[in-house]
Amino acid sequence: MTPAPHAFETPRRHRRRDLDGPPILIVPGLYNSGPDHWQTHWERELPNAERVEQQDWERPLLGDWTISLAEAVRQRPGAILVAHSLGCALVAHFAQVTGGRGVGGAMLVAPADVNREGPAGRLLVGFSPIPRQRLPFPSLVVASRNDPYVEIERAEAFARGWGAEFVDLGRAGHINVDSGHGAWPKGRTLLKGLVDRVAATRRL
Repeated sequence: MTPAPHAFETPRRHRRRDLDGPPILIVPGLYNSGPDHWQTHWERELPNAERVEQQDWERPLLGDWTISLAEAVRQRPGAILVAHSLGCALVAHFAQVTGGRGVGGAMLVAPADVNREGPAGRLLVGFSPIPRQRLPFPSLVVASRNDPYVEIERAEAFARGWGAEFVDLGRAGHINVDSGHGAWPKGRTLLKGLVDRVAATRRL
């Protein structure tokens, strides 16, 4: 069961004050991101980055995963969420339940289609359907034309619903280690652009 909205109120205090830009919360998908995945590279390299941990990466439960993300956001208000695959669906559900409180923006990479068939698809049934309403914070969707887990048209439809900027990477697979995306420096450039957009929005 997804928690009620009042469970996600931001506390007056958080663990630390970041000095070099906004907090970055890494939001992996099913099975977590391994040591060579770009999310792990970024977690090591970005001074304000921290991974959102889940109790069970192999059997995702929407309620449990949402609570973990909510707690991370409570501790890091203003965070930029950097999600991959199922993590993108999690961010959309989180925004629907909480109104996006405490989130500065979101970079949503290779959003997995949770409605697909097969063993992995059955694991994701609790995340279906993916919320399609506009996200209440600046967002960016990055997708690929030959992603085995989502068709490019479907990813673009997600972006339109979420009110997100859309980036087509061409034939980039699932934008993970298997498709040759290790540290993924181009992704870092895209993240910087989002961070700058969030900062500009706050100055308005």
